Amino acid sequence: MGAAFPRVIVVSAVNIRKGGTLTILRECLQYLSRQEGLKVYALVHDRKLCDYPGIEYLEFPWTIKGWGRRLWCEYVTMYRVSLDIERREGQEIDTWLSMHDTTPRVKARHREVYCHTSFPFLKWHLRDLVMDPKIPLFAMFTRFAYRINVHRNDCLIVQQEWFRDGLSRITGFPKEKIRVIPPKVSVEGIVPETIVPEVPLFLYVSTADCHKNFETLCEAARLLEREVGTGKFKVVLTIAGSENRYARWVKKHWGDVSSIEFKGLMPKEKLFGYYRAASCFIFPSRVETWGLPITEYMLLNGGRMLLADLPYAHETSEGRGEFFPATDARKLKELMYESLATR
Repeated sequence: MGAAFPRVIVVSAVNIRKGGTLTILRECLQYLSRQEGLKVYALVHDRKLCDYPGIEYLEFPWTIKGWGRRLWCEYVTMYRVSLDIERREGQEIDTWLSMHDTTPRVKARHREVYCHTSFPFLKWHLRDLVMDPKIPLFAMFTRFAYRINVHRNDCLIVQQEWFRDGLSRITGFPKEKIRVIPPKVSVEGIVPETIVPEVPLFLYVSTADCHKNFETLCEAARLLEREVGTGKFKVVLTIAGSENRYARWVKKHWGDVSSIEFKGLMPKEKLFGYYRAASCFIFPSRVETWGLPITEYMLLNGGRMLLADLPYAHETSEGRGEFFPATDARKLKELMYESLATR
């Protein structure tokens, strides 16, 4: 008789609103909506972000208004929600999948957490506290939050092998119960603009966050310009220099370097055009879960890459890049000079 009831699946994603995690959430719900024999609940910030047929949505817009509310939701509200769903369905929840790092207190047969925040592994600097105190505080907090209730899970899901090793180390969760599922990256469907640079072009694609480490690349560009002269190369950045305190600081200190262009965010067509046109791709970020632009560049260009000598970059690039200490501007300058000399 029990076989007549559909399996009940809950996907908890109340704080996901943008970026790669929203893409993964959409793909997850789209897949589940096509499956037979399942009753799927999605706990989200706003169902308009990921609305698919056959999914029962519960919205929690209030959780984004502070970490106190988020923690209350995870460890108090979610338990009540799990009991309510159990009463509504007349059976225990089969699987509860939490999409954002923390392990909620819930009642379910099987529990999994998708872990995508790499900040516990960030070696933050005092400057980060000045530019954006949320980042070092978040780095310290998530290192603690990952541990809460983690051993109640049947499985953790991560994107890279180094992340599996690190997560097991800081939480004590068995490594063999952490699944590595790399993201599927596609560049199909976008027609790149045609961009013909007049001089060799170095490209860094990233957002204006202080751990993205634009300062190392900008200082390397200043040193290289002093050595080879102006008009010999361009460094294109996808920040405008006005987005936040960090971006304004970068623009103030390196805005006088004529070889640096602060392009800001671009439509995909233009961005992919710059990927195609770049002579060399540079990625100095101090921490990443994956480093999507590395993969996009490999798919669209496949040329020379200068990457931070960190585990995520080695794994994402499949060892195909040239690596420099993430904060060593002089070493990066030397590699950029070699790139110019070999053209």
